[in-house]
Amino acid sequence: MTESLTIALSKGRILDDTLPLLAAAGIEPLDDPRKSRKLIFDTNQPNIKLVIIRAADVPTFVEFGAADLGVAGKDVLMEHDGDLFELLDLGIARCRLMVAEPADIAANDDPANWSRLRIATKYVKIARRFFAAKGIQTEIIKLYGSMELAPLVGLADRIVDLVDTGNTLRANNLVEIEHIADISSWLVGNTASMKLKHELMQSTIAAVATALEATNE
Repeated sequence: MTESLTIALSKGRILDDTLPLLAAAGIEPLDDPRKSRKLIFDTNQPNIKLVIIRAADVPTFVEFGAADLGVAGKDVLMEHDGDLFELLDLGIARCRLMVAEPADIAANDDPANWSRLRIATKYVKIARRFFAAKGIQTEIIKLYGSMELAPLVGLADRIVDLVDTGNTLRANNLVEIEHIADISSWLVGNTASMKLKHELMQSTIAAVATALEATNE
């Protein structure tokens, strides 16, 4: 029986940046995932399929074997904290994970003096670990969007969120105050697939690595 691979991707910026890289590695979907409502896509490689899912679900699909490989942001991987291989830093969809607060507070604020904070974020595990390591007590409020609104309406003192250009923060009178991590997207692999489909996995990973190297020259 011919081995096959499933690669999990998510729509949006990561997909836009990943498709050209996969194409350079010789893997191209037969239909454009950016224009189709389908969730599973055949590719020009008969033994490789793409599945398009929510970004936050990519590590779960890979960890539990519904996908052999996947592309996920480091933020999602840090929050998932699961059992999978982080294979290649693709260097795409770069941004940073930051603590931000209202500008009027930041003017006289020193993070070294923080003792107890109320934090709004969708990155509950990351925030809890970050502040615990600093000995800061936190009440974490999980939100799924519009994070910048939380300090403006008194829901939280600070937020933990991804920042790219910083324009959204500035528009809401917030400033970056603490850096948690630099974020980019990674190629990740299922642990069992790395053993059971070793040859196909390694050849696919190598093709992506070669394409990545070529794009960085």
